[in-house]
Amino acid sequence: MRTTFDFSPLYRSMIGVDRMATLIEAAMRSDGDGNYPPCDIEKLGDDAYRISLAVAGFKPADIEITAQPNLLVVSGQKAQGEENRLYLHHGIASRSFERRFELADYVAVKSADYADGVLAIDLVREVPEALKPRRIEIANGGTRSPKVERLDHPSDRQAA
Repeated sequence: MRTTFDFSPLYRSMIGVDRMATLIEAAMRSDGDGNYPPCDIEKLGDDAYRISLAVAGFKPADIEITAQPNLLVVSGQKAQGEENRLYLHHGIASRSFERRFELADYVAVKSADYADGVLAIDLVREVPEALKPRRIEIANGGTRSPKVERLDHPSDRQAA
């Protein structure tokens, strides 16, 4: 049974779906460690999000967070020198990891915090002023210049 799909016909016949097809292909790939470390993704508000990763056994110095356009990469590597321990039972996972999160346009990392074995990364969606909807007044008779005002987003009114 075939488990992969060929999206090349989409690339030939449709413009602008290359990113969507790449995301689908990435989601369908089976990475054995795709779910390690476990995480929660929360929506805190209209434009605020939080990713919480359970990284027990890792120190903040062992974790690296890299923000790229539309991609957040969180990786962890244990410090050297701890592999000489003799465990009777080793139940806490301490293997290296890399988690990738695809981000929507204009989503940026606001902050990261580590407490009690949980790494919390706060994200915010910041749409540039130039891309927000604007209301343009129509001039009567063409004698004056049109008035342009920004339309408020519901979350803007709540913050005021």
